[in-house]
Amino acid sequence: MIRRAKTAKVYIEVTTDDEDKQGDAEDDSDDNADDSWHPEQNVSNKKSVARKPAKPREPKPKKEPKPKREPKPKAERKPRAPRVPKGKNKEPPTDAPTVQQPEPQIPAAMEAGASSEREGPQEPLRVKEERLSFPMPISCTPSGSNFTSSTNQQSQVVKKEEPEEDFTFDEPAVKKQKTSTASQGSRPIRQAQSVDVFGEGLHMNWDPIQVLAQRTGVEQWVCVNVAQLLREENTIPFLVRYRKQMINYMDADALREVQVALEELCGLAKKCQSVIQTLKKDGVLTSELEVSLKNCRTPDELDHVYSPYKKGSKLSKARRAKELGLEPVALALLQNPQTLNLHSYVKPGTEGLSTIEEVATGVEQILAHMIAKDTDTLNHVRSLCDRSAVMLESSVSKTALKEQQQQQQRGGEQKSKPKDIDKFQLYSAFSCSIHRVQPHQTLAINRGENLKILTVKVKVPDAIKNDFSRWCVNVRWRPKGFAQPELMKILLDAVEDSYKRLILPLLCRGYRTKLTAVAEKESVAMFVRNLRQRLLTCPVRGRAIMGVDPGYRHGCKLAILSSVGQILHTDVVYLHSSGGKNEAGKLRHLLLKYSCQTVVIGNGTACRETEAFFADLIKQRFFQPLDVSYW
Repeated sequence: MIRRAKTAKVYIEVTTDDEDKQGDAEDDSDDNADDSWHPEQNVSNKKSVARKPAKPREPKPKKEPKPKREPKPKAERKPRAPRVPKGKNKEPPTDAPTVQQPEPQIPAAMEAGASSEREGPQEPLRVKEERLSFPMPISCTPSGSNFTSSTNQQSQVVKKEEPEEDFTFDEPAVKKQKTSTASQGSRPIRQAQSVDVFGEGLHMNWDPIQVLAQRTGVEQWVCVNVAQLLREENTIPFLVRYRKQMINYMDADALREVQVALEELCGLAKKCQSVIQTLKKDGVLTSELEVSLKNCRTPDELDHVYSPYKKGSKLSKARRAKELGLEPVALALLQNPQTLNLHSYVKPGTEGLSTIEEVATGVEQILAHMIAKDTDTLNHVRSLCDRSAVMLESSVSKTALKEQQQQQQRGGEQKSKPKDIDKFQLYSAFSCSIHRVQPHQTLAINRGENLKILTVKVKVPDAIKNDFSRWCVNVRWRPKGFAQPELMKILLDAVEDSYKRLILPLLCRGYRTKLTAVAEKESVAMFVRNLRQRLLTCPVRGRAIMGVDPGYRHGCKLAILSSVGQILHTDVVYLHSSGGKNEAGKLRHLLLKYSCQTVVIGNGTACRETEAFFADLIKQRFFQPLDVSYW
């Protein structure tokens, strides 16, 4: 009898608990079959595993061979039919040679799983084993110690599967993203490209979009979209209605604020360009002056820089000193003070240079002008003021008091209308912080100042002056070399003169301008609120009203208001068509439902026809039991 060798193929696969139980049951049945096929073989492990090569052993001394016993004859058994695995209907060819398989290779996915097990505890990986058996001829079985006809060679074969497409059950299918700037649902639309806000070749040394965002509190990408849309001559109602996503759902009032701020920046850029052209024609434009003009961000700063160069105005002290040739001396005091000698610039008989004191005064005036026009210096002094308590004070002017005394002396003789000082009694000795002044107080103070009844001052603490002088001498305008005490005194006097004569008036004008702008804006908002409340007041007290907006083609619009002005119902009826009788029944139902006895008809298209329609229904007592009347 020829015994047929069986080969086993094993593949590794991640299985579930149910599949694992089913695989164990199949393995038990296969083991029973092996026991019946090889009764003399005692298998210790039920599941087949790859055997490791045995270690070489030392040869033992040979013993005398014992006589072999003859085996007892056994009954012949019929060969067992080969087991066909699930999913395979055909047997492999019997003449295929059995080749020793290499050691199983672990797939990349399992290697990744193994690495993840080192990182943290995960669920252990279960391995499913399946053995395939089919008859093999003895001639095809290789000879050797590792292969025998009475044993089964078992090896692991890794099952290679085709890569599947990436798919997850919990995530939706990826949609194609739109690349155009069209509206995508209700999400805001952002435009990455910048926009030329000023146009006409106007350029400033600051970003207009960034300044606009800081002043209005709106995001920069919204400012870019608004500037682009307004530049395309779109109106505010159009933007609010049809470009909601591009303006981030801003209302009309907020959008109008952005428009006003943008117009102010554009006007400032145009004015700056005009000033530069004027100074260029006069021949007084320099590169430093042009940079100072383009650094201005408010009209007050622009006037502050341009005022010394206006036509008809007196030459400033700094310009007169520059004409005397003292500008190199001022620069040398800052750049190279150790080699500066003021006595060499004294010229007897020349006005402004005759003595050492006049030379020092001219250098001081040039330095004061340079300090007052420096952008970093102005930003620093503004930051100091923001951290301090700047006060707004008002009092009765001397002119008003003098006129009041004269009128009292004259008695009844009054040639002109006397000034009513009593109206501004609250502001005769007024003092409040800049950050706490109310809009109505600002308007009242401005009105009293225009009538020359009040005198208004912005009081800045003296501590700001001391801190500013210390910062200028030790940090910003500190000489780059050793300076003699006489030169340091000139620098300190220049800083104090610049603060008192140039910087402080600029700060006061800036505060007054800002307060006035806020007050005017709030006054308009207050007027809008009062007017809205006035318009929403019920015209007839204690009665519900039906308002009718007459029309032909598009029908008559209805609105029923309660006795307190609340909207109860809105509808459209077609009174001047063939179905006018049905619409009359609808009107009667609404009037009875809301107990409305007053109808107000608008003065517009088809107003006379609508009035005649209601008059006929009232004449026929169609709305009984209600006593309906129209206006």
